[in-house]
Amino acid sequence: MDIDGFENEFARFWIDGTILFFIYKDNVSINLEAAECIVADRIQFQNDVAYPIFCDARGIVSMDKPARDYLAQSGSLLIKAVGLLVNEQVSVMVSYFYLKINKPSVPTRLFTDQLAAIAFASNYI
Repeated sequence: MDIDGFENEFARFWIDGTILFFIYKDNVSINLEAAECIVADRIQFQNDVAYPIFCDARGIVSMDKPARDYLAQSGSLLIKAVGLLVNEQVSVMVSYFYLKINKPSVPTRLFTDQLAAIAFASNYI
């Protein structure tokens, strides 16, 4: 079932089949207030249904520690798993560090290939 998407100032997201596609906009900086807005909008959009998520994080240029902490823990509500797409070596290293330090409460894996990230999320339908 496809559901119309939603967009806020940080990202756009939609459901295709049984996966929630979450794409950060270009050149986005995320602080705690932004993270709380992003999660609140996503949860409302999901209407109390948990989904595996494909998350394209290539548009993020910065994220402060309170935002990282919030997304790793409270941001996992109604998420089965996250296939996280990053494209630059620096982003891969920073994201890997984030995963090791913040330890998200749902299965989360980094990818530089979009299809591999979607396939990972599909394992949690």
